[in-house]
Amino acid sequence: MTSLESRPGVSRLPSLEEVPSGARTVVSAAVARRLFAAAIRRLDVTVEESPDHRGVGRILGRGGPRMSIHRPDEFYARIGRDGLIGFGEAYLTGAWDADDLAGFLTVPAARIATLVPESLQRARAFVTHRTPRHQRSTAANSQANIAHHYDLSNDLFALFLDETLSYSAALFDTSLAAASQDAGGLGPHLIATPPDPTDNDSERGHGPDFAAAQGRKIERLLDQAGVTDGSRVLEIGTGWGELAMRAARRGARVHSVTLSVEQLELAEQRVADAGLSDQVQIELKDYRALGEPVYAAAYDAVLSVEMIEAVGHEFWATYFETIDHVLAPGGRVAIQAITMPHDRMLATRGTQTWINKYVFPGGFLPSVEVIDDVTSTHTRLRRVGRLEFGSHYAETLRRWDEAFLASHERVVALGFDDLFMRMWHFYLAYSRAGFASGYINVQQLTFAKEQ
Repeated sequence: MTSLESRPGVSRLPSLEEVPSGARTVVSAAVARRLFAAAIRRLDVTVEESPDHRGVGRILGRGGPRMSIHRPDEFYARIGRDGLIGFGEAYLTGAWDADDLAGFLTVPAARIATLVPESLQRARAFVTHRTPRHQRSTAANSQANIAHHYDLSNDLFALFLDETLSYSAALFDTSLAAASQDAGGLGPHLIATPPDPTDNDSERGHGPDFAAAQGRKIERLLDQAGVTDGSRVLEIGTGWGELAMRAARRGARVHSVTLSVEQLELAEQRVADAGLSDQVQIELKDYRALGEPVYAAAYDAVLSVEMIEAVGHEFWATYFETIDHVLAPGGRVAIQAITMPHDRMLATRGTQTWINKYVFPGGFLPSVEVIDDVTSTHTRLRRVGRLEFGSHYAETLRRWDEAFLASHERVVALGFDDLFMRMWHFYLAYSRAGFASGYINVQQLTFAKEQ
């Protein structure tokens, strides 16, 4: 069987066979055990800890989702050495488990900023891992970062995505829970009503509305960017081509750029099958290459769906400067972005997370505030609209996770092993918990270019 470690274009998984040991680990594990117990006692969860090497076990918490620690010595050793990365790695090795993984993770995610004492929060920079230099999203590194995730296998993604092959948050309806005006004249701030999670009756874990919800997300972005017959459209981050095809069906001419070889091949095939090759050009190109003079004011609309997360905080200015450069006067921009609160973004900037190490190397989430600051400081782009719909991403991830788990045999048949299955389930559940708790969010942001 071909494991994840040997698949082309994918970095090898770090070895998890060796459990941290040594005098330093003994001390850090003891500290981790006390901090973990103190945190759990403040949450509505239950943790059942099996006896450790001394024959000591315990039950922590006060009800709610249940976590079972099967190998306490390993669990605390990994947390003591690597914090939240070690927490995720202990799940991968089976040192702990949960009956409802996403439900359990949602509880601490809602209070993640205050679970660790403030005195220890100040020491964060000294104990957390920094982003490795080879994972920084430079022009030299970005394609390898993208290949690590998106070039796993088109067949793998097809097992759990809907028929549109959309790998981003769906918009299940357009009703609003709230609407207000952002400060500073930045346009309306809309919040979508949470979706109804009960419509989920297909054998793949997707209800009949899922493809429609993905289409609704794309059509709203196209509307916000003013894409119509004759529009010259740039898409940064092709995915599997759904947005480009929908723009072309409106009569637009589309130039889409991507760094994923696998996505490029399938997107081109889908475009050809739809009879849209004359209107859609897809290139393997870094967005930074669009800064060349030939692209100046070349497009009426620029769209990008959940690509800014891969840009890296050092290059946000370059990303938006490039968009400003290619956008014609009077043009509009519509992006979909996963965001996090500004204070958490500042606290975690430059650190490596479990998601970075195992799923998205080089990725980092911006805040809406930093996007506004970067665009106002470095570009002529000004935000004129905002829709947030994080609860819709939680529902999207629930459906993906259920479909993925239901496809176990087919995933294995593609050459992926059980470690990969466990890693991917943790990734989807971990992400879902972030959106369900409000720790992270997703936004559709619309910009107009000042004359």
